[in-house]
Amino acid sequence: MSYLVVGISHRSGDISVLERVALDPDAATKLALAVQHSPAVAESAVLATCNRTEVYAAVDRFHAGMDEVTAILSDITGVPLIDLAEHLYVHFEEGAVAHLFQVAVGLDSMVVGESQILGQVKESLRVGQDLETIGTDLNALFQHALRTGKRARTETGIDSAGRSVVSAGLEAVGGSQGRRALIVGAGSMASLAAQTMLADGAASVTIANRNYDRAVALAERVGGTAIQLAQVPEALAEADLVVSCTGARGVVLTEAMIRTATDGRPFGVLDVALPRDVEPGAARIPGVTLVTLADLAGTAGGSEDDIEDVRRIVGEESGSFEATRRAASVAPTVVALRAMATQLVESELARLDRKLPGLDDAQRQEVARTIRRVVDKVLHTPTVRVKELAADPGGPTYADALRELFALDSATVDAVTAPKTTPGGESA
Repeated sequence: MSYLVVGISHRSGDISVLERVALDPDAATKLALAVQHSPAVAESAVLATCNRTEVYAAVDRFHAGMDEVTAILSDITGVPLIDLAEHLYVHFEEGAVAHLFQVAVGLDSMVVGESQILGQVKESLRVGQDLETIGTDLNALFQHALRTGKRARTETGIDSAGRSVVSAGLEAVGGSQGRRALIVGAGSMASLAAQTMLADGAASVTIANRNYDRAVALAERVGGTAIQLAQVPEALAEADLVVSCTGARGVVLTEAMIRTATDGRPFGVLDVALPRDVEPGAARIPGVTLVTLADLAGTAGGSEDDIEDVRRIVGEESGSFEATRRAASVAPTVVALRAMATQLVESELARLDRKLPGLDDAQRQEVARTIRRVVDKVLHTPTVRVKELAADPGGPTYADALRELFALDSATVDAVTAPKTTPGGESA
């Protein structure tokens, strides 16, 4: 199986494009299942955040896999393929590995080095495992990506400032210290916003959500106040700052609503929802500072030295992962070769028993040891060398050569890595 990534992010399309392909959890689940059930795909995972929609897949054919994934992405999002095409990026094999590692460490984020992305990659893995769309290949890739992200944060200062889209956005609207804040939404982004503002000294935090119980739960968790969504217009009039992150389809905060509530006074509006929650015309209101995801692209969370160090780590970890994959690809051939040799030895010993039935047990055991030693010595050098060479980019070709030289049946080699099943029929 080979790795394939098909996606759209803030690097390949503007906010208007990202809005069209944005996925809620249900749509992301539907996408992952549809991709995994397509003919050329064995495994799938979906990474959907405020600035990217990406499909990761383990495929047996590149072009067929790419065509199937893009067609399904178009179908699920409702965006015609012709409109998607100019914004899609595709990574294959080593490129797909390096891309996910860059995502996990925060190099590909809207706010470089931001702290949320590692948790989002982890959540994507968890969801794929729960859906059973992620198997051995993607599990290995995502687990290594998570280790790479943790290493980057341990060994460098890439996230020393604790930067996130929310914290960068709050800075852009003048900070939250001493301000009365209103949060519209009660998901993970709202939780981060509430915690960030309270830690920065916000005078108060009020949380509104369509599901009032979720607003209450978040308010209790962070020490804020919950209100019904219908109370937002009145709450705006009492606030100095609003953060909107609902994930709803359509405008949540209109220009008229904000104009009426602010009446020309200084007022910060941070819209980190995708699709956007705030009507763009709010930026024209006197005294209002509106910051959206589009305004935050390219913000850095670490120094240039940190970023270079993280790039080095990504290169090292990508190389290590690929070397491990190449070594694993050789192992079935080595095992199959040893199995074939064992079968030949046993066959020859059985033939010897028929020809020389008078051999006693001691003699037979000595003959058996001698034959096995000869076979082991003959196979030792080629099997050791093929394992050593496997770490090189051309390593798997040596395994191909072994299969040809010893006439190993491909089905025999494949059987070595076939899942073993328990008596109940489940994989062991």
